[in-house]
Amino acid sequence: MSERKTVEEFNGIYLDLSRQPGKVKFAEAGLAWRPAAGGGGENVALDGQQFVNCQWSRGARGHEVKILLRDSGLVQLDGFEAEEYDRVQKIFRLFYGLGLEHKDHALKGWNWGKGEFGKAELAFNVQNRPAFEIPYSEVSNTNLAGKNEVAVEFALPAGGNETGTNGHMGGARTKGRKSGAGKDQLVEMRFYIPGTATKKENEEDGEDKSMDGSEGEEQHNAANLFYETLMEKAEIGEVAGDTFATFLEVLHLTPRGRFGIDMYEASFRLRGKTYDYKIPYDNIKKFMLLPKPDDLHTLITIGLDPPLRQGQTRYPFLVMQFKREEEVTIELNMTKELLEGKYKGKLNERYEQPQHTVVAQVFRGLSGKKIVQPSKDFVSHHQQSGVKCSIKANEGHLYCLDKSFMFVPKPATYIPFDNISVIVMSRVGGAVSASRTFDITVTMKNGAGETLFSNINREEQKPLEDFFQAKGLRTKNEMTDDSSALIAAALKDADMASSDEEVVAARADRGSADEDEESVDEDFKTDSESDVAEEYDSAHESSGSGSDAEMVDGDAGGDSDPPEVAERPKKKAKTSK
Repeated sequence: MSERKTVEEFNGIYLDLSRQPGKVKFAEAGLAWRPAAGGGGENVALDGQQFVNCQWSRGARGHEVKILLRDSGLVQLDGFEAEEYDRVQKIFRLFYGLGLEHKDHALKGWNWGKGEFGKAELAFNVQNRPAFEIPYSEVSNTNLAGKNEVAVEFALPAGGNETGTNGHMGGARTKGRKSGAGKDQLVEMRFYIPGTATKKENEEDGEDKSMDGSEGEEQHNAANLFYETLMEKAEIGEVAGDTFATFLEVLHLTPRGRFGIDMYEASFRLRGKTYDYKIPYDNIKKFMLLPKPDDLHTLITIGLDPPLRQGQTRYPFLVMQFKREEEVTIELNMTKELLEGKYKGKLNERYEQPQHTVVAQVFRGLSGKKIVQPSKDFVSHHQQSGVKCSIKANEGHLYCLDKSFMFVPKPATYIPFDNISVIVMSRVGGAVSASRTFDITVTMKNGAGETLFSNINREEQKPLEDFFQAKGLRTKNEMTDDSSALIAAALKDADMASSDEEVVAARADRGSADEDEESVDEDFKTDSESDVAEEYDSAHESSGSGSDAEMVDGDAGGDSDPPEVAERPKKKAKTSK
């Protein structure tokens, strides 16, 4: 056999849709891929004995060779020319004894079809042709988004140089994750799966029977079967390894709900009624233990990058709440060799302490992250570590750490001191009630915006000012400037109040005068229309003697008659003369 037939080379080949091309060499022992000069990345070598199946199809940069490995791994080599098909087919037949299957993709653009679970990837088939495939190593999480809807989340590489989600591909996945191949990255896909399916059919055929609604004794919701199968294939759940520790029904303030926490060697899992999350310890960037000012609870705040995603919502922080006096007793599910080797001095075999202490110590031992607590330089007026305040309409607590501020629970806000330009302390409004509280506006450097913490108790001003000074933070106190305005406003309000009282008093002194102008005394009206009017009419028609007779009759009436009735006839008598 000639030297050319012993080793075959191809240039401009992308490994697993890597950013930069490289050179691939095929030999009887296997294949090797080396990035182009200056392209970065690492050399990759694969044993030919691990090759199980190979396919030829159209790819993103030409034509692609997909190689399935015995350990359910998948290798993709993209960038071949169409004319090189016969040459590649001959290489696989002579070197590895495998046929190169030519596979055509569905190009109709339909968004409905069947999901088929293979050994290394999930294929979405339209009329028995694959429309697209999803390698299990790219799936970071899956959730039931509804009764018939399954959400599939894809891993987001931080630096583009880590391996697949489960790490089983080793160097073959380095620098080549599909999700990290371009500037725009697909982060989530949702499948609508109506109908029912039997678990037996799902396992035997390896494809989702959601469209058929087949009948059987063990009928299940097709979306649930799809979800469970993907969880198993992508190794998202318990199959990823034995749990070292489990904490049940832990209350989370962000995202809201109760989640069970399963802790593995390289990741931890949050299990809820609707959502499940698998989070690698490498995603933990901050770990804080914050005592709540109510003396009853303690908060554990975990900063994540990339953040946790729940639909369209991102959660860069997990906020857990524990009762301080609630103790737990657990024994780690870990071998003595592992405990005394890798985790010596980091973990204990048995814990019997308050739950928040146990969770914090286990997280620290497994993840290697430092636990951050509130600064000793700050004590509130009520001898607490947190200050009650609000961000917009959301109430929470602001904690002063040694190098940053942390507001929890929602929206969880982290502000490093290095990013702060100035802190402005001020009141809002001119009312006297504003003197009971004040606001803090934290302005960031380089025009990065500002954060307003409002409704802080006036008693916390002195402790906060002392802390700002101790940390060398630039502050501006606008409350001193507002004091004169507040006093003036208070005096003005007092003057207005006194003038209003004088007006009310004056109206009260007028008494019946106002009543005479606005209303008529009904009693007086009755007297004037009955008694007085009749007397004047009778005097007008009668003679003077008659008037005198009436006067005598009035006098004879004694004290029983009112004096007004006796006086008015006298005036009448004078006018008649």
